Amino acid sequence: MDTENTDTENLDTQTSPDAAASLPDFESAARHVAELLDGIGDQQLKDPTPCPDYAVQELIAHLVGLTAAFRDAAGKSSGPNTDTAPDSARPELTPDWRTVLPRQLDELVAAWRAPEAWEGVTRVGGVTLPGGVAGRVGINELVIHGWDLARSTGQGYAADPASLGVSYGLLEPADAPGRGAIFGPPVDVPDDAPFLDRVIGLSGRDPRWTP
Repeated sequence: MDTENTDTENLDTQTSPDAAASLPDFESAARHVAELLDGIGDQQLKDPTPCPDYAVQELIAHLVGLTAAFRDAAGKSSGPNTDTAPDSARPELTPDWRTVLPRQLDELVAAWRAPEAWEGVTRVGGVTLPGGVAGRVGINELVIHGWDLARSTGQGYAADPASLGVSYGLLEPADAPGRGAIFGPPVDVPDDAPFLDRVIGLSGRDPRWTP
């Protein structure tokens, strides 16, 4: 999860009623992740991913953990899901992941449909930050790790423009949260490359990566 060192200064902590209708939505990003799961065979779980420390099974386990964490963050719920840093322990995949992850993706979407999820402050990954920032970080997590999972398992991936725009807004600034810590240095990508490739490059990944 990409929340460390988030700079919350000068960020709004309230969402006006007039802006509620235009809040980002998790549905497309979550659906793209869910659609990948049936295409993952058990024999692929130990295959490499663009995340150097994760095989496919750890990447899926990370998605299980982050969907629970961001779901609870939407409801301002404090506990192990929101207070534990993502790098505190190596994620371990449980046998029920094929049913747990789709359910949690649905719960995540529903939780962030509540306008109050975007208001005030919340906590996720052991970090306190504005709700509006947490929501955008959560969408970015799904976009980037969805690409990771698709590329690792030989599947297509077509993130929606709105979700890519959320990721771009987080990753493009030179002082983006986590730059040099969680995110590697941006990978140069041509200006006329597909939007997805440019976003992936900003996350420190090479869009040309293959297993």
